[in-house]
Amino acid sequence: MKARILAGLALAALACLAGTALAQGAPEDPPRKAFRVCQDPNNLPFSNTTGEGFENKIAELFARDLGLPVTYYSFPNRLAFIRNTLRYKLPEEDYRCDVVMGVPAGFDQVSATKPYYRSTYALVFPRGKGMDHVRSSDDLLALPPERLRTLRIGVYDRSPASMWLARHNLVDRGVPYPIMSPDPEQYPGQIIERELAQGRIDAAIVWGPIAGYFARRVQSPELQVAPMKSEPGLPFDYAMAMGVRYGEPQWKKQIEDLIARHRGEILAILREYGVPLVEEATPTAGK
Repeated sequence: MKARILAGLALAALACLAGTALAQGAPEDPPRKAFRVCQDPNNLPFSNTTGEGFENKIAELFARDLGLPVTYYSFPNRLAFIRNTLRYKLPEEDYRCDVVMGVPAGFDQVSATKPYYRSTYALVFPRGKGMDHVRSSDDLLALPPERLRTLRIGVYDRSPASMWLARHNLVDRGVPYPIMSPDPEQYPGQIIERELAQGRIDAAIVWGPIAGYFARRVQSPELQVAPMKSEPGLPFDYAMAMGVRYGEPQWKKQIEDLIARHRGEILAILREYGVPLVEEATPTAGK
């Protein structure tokens, strides 16, 4: 998930003392013995049990800052993920984890932090198949009708991608895949790593971090990523935050302070994983 220059020894000492106090928690909070993360065990590029995801890397970054070990409580990110991780607590026991490293900004099942990155859905397709000039959704729509009619575009059901196909009369070009699967071995990148790479579809429209990571991971064929552009009433780009339990404002502020303090390192991790980053639109004066 990155560094800041402190001016003067006095400020450095003050920051060190503040960091130690935060790691131990405020007086009314129990001291934290670990940076406890709720994660999906098989959800690259975000997380997995061997710590290969970018959310794992950001968690490690934060834990080092706090002088704490990282621990994980894993549960497949399907229905009731928050209930079975962040909110899971047996009588007379503590919660199993304290932070979800990636939730949509404003997600109401958690107390969401300020966003730490913004990405967009993206089109992924092989090079050398007559689409190399495509750099955006507009370029895709500008393809000759005879070319568009031949495309098989993989999308996850109930996603902005499936709605976009419907809006542009391309439903018959879509190849739907279920977003929820009872199979714990299933992961979202399979649409690229298997379906697209093996030629079952000609292109896929998926969430940007998945698109960027798996397009780099697939060696043959060589894949290209084109970000999709939001349209009125159909957003493709979304801000992502972290989530803690309601009623823990000091912990939430501590996470937000870590995000702010390590912004450069977080962005470097995201770029390393090929995440297409989108700048927040600046409001027009008078709007």
